[in-house]
Amino acid sequence: MRPSIYQFPHLQAAGFPSWHILGCLSLLVLLFGTPSRAASREDTLRIRSGINELYMEPARYGVLEDPTGKLTLQDVMSPRWSNQFQPGDLTSGGKLAGNIENTESAYWLRVSVLADNSDEHHWYLEMFDSHINDLTFYGANAVGQYTGVRTGADLPFSTRPYAYKNYLFSLHLRPGQTQTYYLRLKSDSKTSFLGRLRNEAVLSSHFQSEYGMLGGFYGVLLIMVVYNLFIFLFIGEQTYLRYVAYVLSCSLLFLSEDGLGFQYIWPMLPWLNRIVNAGAPILLLLTFGYYARHFLDAPQRLPRFDPILRLVVLFSAGLLLLDTIFIQSGFSFWLYLLPYGMLYYAAIEVYRQGFRPARIFLLAQAGVVVSLLFLITRKLGVDFFNNAFTVYSMNVAFVFEVAVLSYALGEKIKSIKDATIRAQEKLVKQLHKKHLAQDRLVEQLHQNQALKDQLNTELEEQVARRTEELRRQSETIVAQNRELLQANGLLALQSAAIEKLNADLQRDLQEAQTARVLSKEVDFGEFSQIYPDKDACLSYLADLKWAHGYRCRKCGHEKYCDAREAHARRCTKCRYVESATAYTMLQKCKFSIIKAFYAVFLIYTHKGNYSSQELSRVLELRQGTCWSFSQKVLEAMRRRRQAPDYDENEGWTHVLLDATTTVEEEHTVVETARS
Repeated sequence: MRPSIYQFPHLQAAGFPSWHILGCLSLLVLLFGTPSRAASREDTLRIRSGINELYMEPARYGVLEDPTGKLTLQDVMSPRWSNQFQPGDLTSGGKLAGNIENTESAYWLRVSVLADNSDEHHWYLEMFDSHINDLTFYGANAVGQYTGVRTGADLPFSTRPYAYKNYLFSLHLRPGQTQTYYLRLKSDSKTSFLGRLRNEAVLSSHFQSEYGMLGGFYGVLLIMVVYNLFIFLFIGEQTYLRYVAYVLSCSLLFLSEDGLGFQYIWPMLPWLNRIVNAGAPILLLLTFGYYARHFLDAPQRLPRFDPILRLVVLFSAGLLLLDTIFIQSGFSFWLYLLPYGMLYYAAIEVYRQGFRPARIFLLAQAGVVVSLLFLITRKLGVDFFNNAFTVYSMNVAFVFEVAVLSYALGEKIKSIKDATIRAQEKLVKQLHKKHLAQDRLVEQLHQNQALKDQLNTELEEQVARRTEELRRQSETIVAQNRELLQANGLLALQSAAIEKLNADLQRDLQEAQTARVLSKEVDFGEFSQIYPDKDACLSYLADLKWAHGYRCRKCGHEKYCDAREAHARRCTKCRYVESATAYTMLQKCKFSIIKAFYAVFLIYTHKGNYSSQELSRVLELRQGTCWSFSQKVLEAMRRRRQAPDYDENEGWTHVLLDATTTVEEEHTVVETARS
């Protein structure tokens, strides 16, 4: 009896997908020198008296690879293709013919069964791998016509002939006649053609024992989840919640690998079944790494190693996800070894530091390792280890791991509690010492109080004498303050008169300077005192421009707010921004606005008879720039003299508001603001 790997899916619960295990086992078989067969046709399965089940060995069935995936049953039964079937144990190119090596191809199996004697029991063919995406079984009826039954992991569970987690097909055998059956298999993952023939009596007994064992197994997991979840709700310890997440991810992996999840939980969702099959091992790696790191207190006990460990776990999970979705290299098995190995190394290092619960963690994982060794030896054909215990060792190992880890978690909490109690006892001792010190302090305070009373009596006498002296001095000071108040009143009147006089002088000086600027020539230094910087010029220009109120040039709205640019205004309705220099003579001015002010002033006060050479010397600008600007000012002065509201006595600042921008340029500015 050779049990299937899919009867015991817990190797995948340790993070190893099923097809990786089969590939590794096949490699081990090749390394141990499995002899190749020279037969050209597969052997026939013979059912004799007293036999209740037959293992479908690779030598007992034929395999035909269909790279196109288009061959029909009539094609493979034709002489051309029928002679190309190879026994499943033959090697081709270093690979076992009995394995799905090319996921792009379809594979045909041919199984011949001979029943020597009449058997009152009905026989069934069971395919162990429940993850084959597309499987069609062809059997001949009484008149020799073949009919097909199609099912697979890509189809709803209701397509299976029998409500069983594995694929089960009925064999209509006739005594003394050889019946040939065909199976067409298509899978997205590499797997092997493992199967077994059983009669209905053995199959019924097997159903009861297998489902009973799996029911007990999942019952234990459910109990552990509920138990630890309630502990988390009562004490709020996050480690219990991480443990619950780990057990749930393991349960999800078991449900996906043994097929019970597809049978009972999501039978009508094949797409969800594929997602769970691909993502459950990655989820297990993440939850186990998260739980193990915090259970071992790796962030505190291994501060340098823990960031590397966390990065390796996340990076490995990312590579596994990338390989599962896109690459499908077939080597992702090795990506599990590094993070799990680093977690075991962390447990050993933490245990060396004196963290006792780590030894229980290592003990629980040792059970999983031993069960893996049993599985590998069984796959190598070592029948010595092939018994009921080793067959279900992965189930037992995981239940043992769950229970031991739960106990280890309790021991960790107990150790934390013991450490807390020891800390509290130490604190009580410190408080007792503090109480004794407080008693001594109280006694010292009583002594200090007596000394204080004595000192207070002496101080009161001295205070009384000193108070009398201060009273006499206070009377003298009050008389002096009265005289000072009278003098301060006179000084206040004088200060007010002086301040008024200074204000008048300052106003007269400002008016005189402004009058000089508006009426005659001044030098650039004196002009800069009135317009000292760009901000002063922009402020003056903005007040002059919007002296009669603001109105948006785009929409006509009269409400505005400050914009980012200094002294610019933004329309509160259409958000159009207009700067202080826009639509004035200084729009797009290429040099300092202070020099532009002074240039307008000089040209205007000289009635346009101010040469560009002299202007270039005064402003320290190129003559060409001064000539262009002079022409702009002269044109503005000409338009101003032609204006209806022109006054010969008006100041030079009116020229600043001359908008030299043409109608087309203004239209362009408005259109740009709208976009």
